[in-house]
Amino acid sequence: MSICTMPLSRAAIAAALLGALAPASAQETVKIGLILPMTGGQASTGKQIDNAVKLYMQQNGDTVAGRKVEIILKDDATLPDNTKRIAQELIVNDKVNFIAGFGITPAAFAAAPLATQAKIPEVVMAAGTSIITERSPYIVRTSFTLAQSSTIIGDWAVKNGIKRVATLTSDYAPGNDALNFFKEHFTAGGGQIVEEVKVPLANPDFSPFLQRMKDARPDAMFVFVPAGQGGNFMKQYAERGLDKTGIKVIGPGDVMDDDLLNGMGDAALGTVTAHIYSAAHPSQTNKDFVTAYKKAFNSRPGFMAVGGYDGIHLIYAALKKTGGKTDGDALIAAMKGMKWESPRGPISIDPETRDIVQNVYIRKVEKVDGELYNVEFQTFEAVKDPGKTKK
Repeated sequence: MSICTMPLSRAAIAAALLGALAPASAQETVKIGLILPMTGGQASTGKQIDNAVKLYMQQNGDTVAGRKVEIILKDDATLPDNTKRIAQELIVNDKVNFIAGFGITPAAFAAAPLATQAKIPEVVMAAGTSIITERSPYIVRTSFTLAQSSTIIGDWAVKNGIKRVATLTSDYAPGNDALNFFKEHFTAGGGQIVEEVKVPLANPDFSPFLQRMKDARPDAMFVFVPAGQGGNFMKQYAERGLDKTGIKVIGPGDVMDDDLLNGMGDAALGTVTAHIYSAAHPSQTNKDFVTAYKKAFNSRPGFMAVGGYDGIHLIYAALKKTGGKTDGDALIAAMKGMKWESPRGPISIDPETRDIVQNVYIRKVEKVDGELYNVEFQTFEAVKDPGKTKK
């Protein structure tokens, strides 16, 4: 059947998207549109995911189920309007079979309606707000949710003598998730929030907010800033002398991202976070991954790299399961319930929510062989997203 004889329906954009998809399934090449922030405040996120996808394909080849795989990388510079335009161009003009990446939640949201209209998988490798997978039946996530780690660090804090906490979180959806889930668990255990500040997402100056933290004299600061901003936060934390006050830093692990940790200096020592990955994770799978990543890119992988590595693995595994067929519904069905051993530990895709199920680790920043690492000391196994399980 030629494309011109196919029935087209609804709005023009839906028609264009659906029409654009038709020849894609007939092509030999499987095209993956990788939309990442390669410039701007979250550029380290984009770089890590791009590196990890390249590494996976170097290790596993660029052919799966008899189909050649092509990555089309686009920079959205962390601007959701760019994300939407790029996703539309990739679907309509480049006829991609997958869109993937998405450094921040607003980017994942912006692409969701297009994935639904085109009936192609949207593989979220970074963004962490709970409700993302609810925005389209074609979204699958291989990163994390803030609720997974924030609930666990809230429980841990109150059980380990931390009674008064000041919070500092980035003012957008993941920051709100982190704050709300932490508060719920911390206060339920008898903890008290003594100060609460939200900082701008773009290029924040933490100094005035840190002074408020210092003046509140809490036992600890709960901090969420997105990947890439932790180094700047810790620099200003030390400049303000908070590392000398005895005020601990706790939070989800984004603030102690592995690729930036060594540059934070001794001010980071003792920081306790809950997170889904550490470069120091002791499994052989992770040791091999870290060694290969360092050799290829001369840097340490962080949790964003693992989200990208697992995201491309999921795409390859789904294509194997469908025999190379790129029908969107078949691919999503193939992804549901899939399980494998990641560098972060055992993970699976929840068949009901299409979200990731994974271990969450409590980690403490320590010096190992002269370098700073997040050393895991407690494991919570197979954690589903509490943001959905509560509903």
